[in-house]
Amino acid sequence: MKKVSIFAALAGFLFGVSGSADAAYPVYNGYQGTNAQGQVVYLPTTTATNTVVTTTGTIGNVNAASPTRITGTLPRVGSNTTNAGRQYYQPADYDRLADSGLYVGLSVGYSASVGGAMIADYMGEKNAFFVPGAFQEADFNTDTVLPLQLSVGAAINNDIRVDFSYLRYSGISYPSMVQSSDGVGGYVDAEVDGGAITSNATMLNMYYNIDSYTGYIAGGALRPYVGVGVGISLNTISDYVVYDNTFYSEMEPSAAGAGDLTGISDVYAYHNGGTSEQLAFMFEGGVTTELDGGIKLDFFVRYTNLGKVRTSGSIIVSQTEWLGDGAGSEYPAPYDSVFHYTNWYESARLSTVDMGIRLRLQF
Repeated sequence: MKKVSIFAALAGFLFGVSGSADAAYPVYNGYQGTNAQGQVVYLPTTTATNTVVTTTGTIGNVNAASPTRITGTLPRVGSNTTNAGRQYYQPADYDRLADSGLYVGLSVGYSASVGGAMIADYMGEKNAFFVPGAFQEADFNTDTVLPLQLSVGAAINNDIRVDFSYLRYSGISYPSMVQSSDGVGGYVDAEVDGGAITSNATMLNMYYNIDSYTGYIAGGALRPYVGVGVGISLNTISDYVVYDNTFYSEMEPSAAGAGDLTGISDVYAYHNGGTSEQLAFMFEGGVTTELDGGIKLDFFVRYTNLGKVRTSGSIIVSQTEWLGDGAGSEYPAPYDSVFHYTNWYESARLSTVDMGIRLRLQF
């Protein structure tokens, strides 16, 4: 008899716990538990009708409240079509293009545009190109410019990554022909030999994924981003020579006495190159996709301002002088006519617009 009482008490306790738990179930908020006869009771509603089996074994129809569910395909990360696109994501799409951890990157580009022009700056004078061997403003001469960049960085979160990069430009030089002053208001052609320009820039860069505003591109295969960087560039120009083969007449030989200067020809101006340290910055925009093995590819367009490239300010000018012989003729002087100019700078601001691809390996 005692065993039966204990069993009955245990059964009552279990049914009581079950009823209490059901009463707190959050989905069907209209559910009220059971009444004294052991029947399940719901608040009246018109949303749905369910068949319920009671503890007495009878079957009846009761009204049940229907929960609100999120159904169908969820939007991709960053979708602007619904608010849910900002809160939910498909894990496969999210993880595939997410930035995480450390990475190293190597990029190669093509400079579609090189901006800047060399101008004379002789002691700050406005018309410095009137000095022998100087020339009027001249655009850069460019071969195929392929900037190379090496990066080491890390993702701060899924949207922001930061890296430290080394960027090198070469293949830029003086033009092969420039316009030099003839001393009387006109210009003559002068040949240029040398003057190769290189730039080595180190920058701290930050990139931000903007798919939260734009959504993914190409069905989720491309993730857009923007970037900005700032650093220091070392811009170097090599030595070069400007050669002017014009004959400049000083006086008529027939009017010159013996040893008088009648003309000048074959002017060679030897410009010493130089290296300048400059503030550099860049702006970049592009899209990211991924290959197997955690390798990402960035396709980008980048504007880079490398600051000023400038000579050292030292120029040696050599020229041939012609002298009158006192008999109406002239002859080249038997000596070398050489002049040394200092503080004679030639400079230009160097900027590029690059298109390229960057390979990033994530760890």
